[in-house]
Amino acid sequence: MNVALPAIVIFFVLLPGFILRTRLKRAERTSLDFSPFGEVVAEAVVWSVLVHCLWLFLSYVIAGQVFQPLVLVKLLSGAVTVQESAAIAFAGSFWWITAYFVSLLIAAFAFPVVLRTLIVKYRLDRSSSRFNYIFRFHKAPWYYLLTGADFAEAEAPDMVLISAIVEVAKEAVLYVGVLDEFYVDSEGQLDRLVLQNVARRPLSKDKSVVEADDGNVVNTELARFYEVDGDSFVLRYSETITLNIQYVTLSETE
Repeated sequence: MNVALPAIVIFFVLLPGFILRTRLKRAERTSLDFSPFGEVVAEAVVWSVLVHCLWLFLSYVIAGQVFQPLVLVKLLSGAVTVQESAAIAFAGSFWWITAYFVSLLIAAFAFPVVLRTLIVKYRLDRSSSRFNYIFRFHKAPWYYLLTGADFAEAEAPDMVLISAIVEVAKEAVLYVGVLDEFYVDSEGQLDRLVLQNVARRPLSKDKSVVEADDGNVVNTELARFYEVDGDSFVLRYSETITLNIQYVTLSETE
């Protein structure tokens, strides 16, 4: 018991920090976190210290509960007699300690959602922001590329236009559509794109122009494309040869 108890105490003390770190980061890789072990632990410890300081302050203001560091030190001790005296003090405040950790764990799950919403809303993570080194989600490159999150709010695109070349029956076919959603796999690689209002054409029918009767040059781009029936078109990234991304801003007339 003298070895297991300190480990359990350390686990519960640091657990909120690990939860906060995991839920706050926007990481496209989900299979395994390859961050250096020292970096993971350091970030979790910092978050744990911050949230415990805040929660202890709120406990004192709201419930008048005062943190007793001596009890915590005794619980971390390897001496059985010292642990027993600390366990008695722990039992006397059992319900307060239970409420403390339950509420803290709930907050550790909910707070990152609120914080990420505020970061995205006020664009604190975009590359030109003075706070990007703090708030930027460095492990989500596809997110920034396919959403236009790096644009200023006044310059944010109204839509993202995707042009992809796919080999169909040994012929290169160009698909063009408006990006609706995208998904990444467990390794953080782009898996598939969901497009709307999709049109296609063989790449061999490249851009061409014709001269109208009045002498004006007319672009035949619309005539070269064939509309793809359906509400949503799923394009697998692994099957694409090239991928072009265009940020479109509509004017009032459009």
